[in-house]
Amino acid sequence: MAIRSLLQCRTWSKSDWLLASIGIVLIVYSFSLSFNSTSDSIPSVDRSDLVKLKLSSKAKERGAFCLDGSLPGYHFHKGSGSGSNSWLLYLEGGGGCRTIESCSARAMTRLGSSNFFEHEVPFFGVLSSDPSQNPDFFNWNRVMIRYCDGACFSGHPEAEFKNETRLFFRGQLIWEAIMDELLSMGMSHAKRAMLTGCSAGGLSTLIHCDYFRDHLPKDATVKCVSDGGYILNVLDVLGNPTMGSFFHDVVTLQSVDKSLDQNCVAKMEPSKCMFPQESLKNIRTPVFLVNTAYDYWQIQNGLVPDSPDLDERWKICRLNIQECDAAQMKVLHGFRSSLIDAIGEFHVNKEGGMFINSCNSHCQIRESWHSATSTRIENKTIAESVGDWYFNRKPVKLIDCPYPCNASC
Repeated sequence: MAIRSLLQCRTWSKSDWLLASIGIVLIVYSFSLSFNSTSDSIPSVDRSDLVKLKLSSKAKERGAFCLDGSLPGYHFHKGSGSGSNSWLLYLEGGGGCRTIESCSARAMTRLGSSNFFEHEVPFFGVLSSDPSQNPDFFNWNRVMIRYCDGACFSGHPEAEFKNETRLFFRGQLIWEAIMDELLSMGMSHAKRAMLTGCSAGGLSTLIHCDYFRDHLPKDATVKCVSDGGYILNVLDVLGNPTMGSFFHDVVTLQSVDKSLDQNCVAKMEPSKCMFPQESLKNIRTPVFLVNTAYDYWQIQNGLVPDSPDLDERWKICRLNIQECDAAQMKVLHGFRSSLIDAIGEFHVNKEGGMFINSCNSHCQIRESWHSATSTRIENKTIAESVGDWYFNRKPVKLIDCPYPCNASC
């Protein structure tokens, strides 16, 4: 308003112009102070928990590239003390791309190019080095592997012949190159190891769980924890197979079928083997599932995807579960029932574990891992539950009551 009123004057003297210039500078400076104070309201990060990016030294020789042809990378925090021979690998998430157009757009972001990776990232939650925030894994060798292929670290180069662009579909090679690098850095002598990840990283964890196990010492304790990766293959509210179509397109575009369990692929349409309901049947390594029964990513992208055919009430409900009416909540409760039914066979798996809460959230092992405000079931945080399971302190098969019963959400 101040700038506009100054510019409305038709005839100004030199002194008027000087005053106007000073006014504009003050307004801009005032805005910058306001912006900085807003940024300062974000909790500060301990510099010791900022971990530098390392581009893979083995990627180029292996032909392992991000979508745009840049080198993939990871962040590594060395373990200490009792955790010196223990390794935790965290696979970053970030959806996927199903078409040449969407992959090309993705190649110009941090989810498709290491040129846009942050040079330092904070390690918190399951990656934290603070024993009060990460009691069982704080001193392990901890690695965050960046996601830049758009197909759950599972694309194959031969799929590149399907396009005339310079896109690289090399997710499987990225996974193998970084694994080789970490093995050469000491992981080949691991006594304990855990593969985990969130969202697409959680799905990737299930895809690569047995590969991870098979490349580590036979006497090592090796387990996998999938966070927010149990994607359901259900119809959306308009009766469309939205998530099934998405998986089909990703698998077809990047030849992901070659990374999936081949026994499953031989029996059914390959993209169905990407869904955890099928893939879990064939995983030999112990798996722990962290999922919410009202996962907002799945609700907004699979169950109630944005569409011109949605009525206004659904458009509001899909973005905020608290705005859903009784009929819509019945549908969401049905979605929860589909999850409970889908994990029924896994529930009886003696080596498996689960923490299925009723929060309207997504990706919890970093954001809601272990603190005074963390989500709980039976007064156990996710960190306590995963720790009890990993170290065989007690079996963990926790399933929450329906929304909105959990006050810790």
